[in-house]
Amino acid sequence: MKDLDIAEVSRRTGVPSSTLRYYEEKGLIASTGRRGLRRLFDPAVLERLALIALGRAGGFALDEISAMLMPDGLAKMDRGRLDAKADELDRTIQRLTTIREALRHAARCPAARPMECPTFRRAVRLAGAGRFEVAPIGSFKAEAVFVTRRKRKTGDIG
Repeated sequence: MKDLDIAEVSRRTGVPSSTLRYYEEKGLIASTGRRGLRRLFDPAVLERLALIALGRAGGFALDEISAMLMPDGLAKMDRGRLDAKADELDRTIQRLTTIREALRHAARCPAARPMECPTFRRAVRLAGAGRFEVAPIGSFKAEAVFVTRRKRKTGDIG
């Protein structure tokens, strides 16, 4: 396959030309030459850009990704670093799942206002103490919450 110009690489990958130029400046990718004013790239750049996209989606910084990519196009991935990043993603997923469940609980709770719900208040206290990700609240699903219902005043926002 012949070299691809920057517009074609951008079209195939969805990566803007400005980002491709930046990646080239950072040494993440390399052009093979020019056709007029347009940079040309070996078709293998598509796989390299896919690796970069995976790294970015996984939370790696560009400098970390750069350290994993060899100039010859091959990847030298530190399996320990990959495993550590996967563990970090697990913690993030757990924290976000807990937050999602707290929000769903508040939306469906029979309490007149979310802040009258002891379960939701516990979530708020943990978040305020910076312990939300360390001490997940547990499942909010199908949890019965008994609170004293007060009549809502006009204009009261819960």
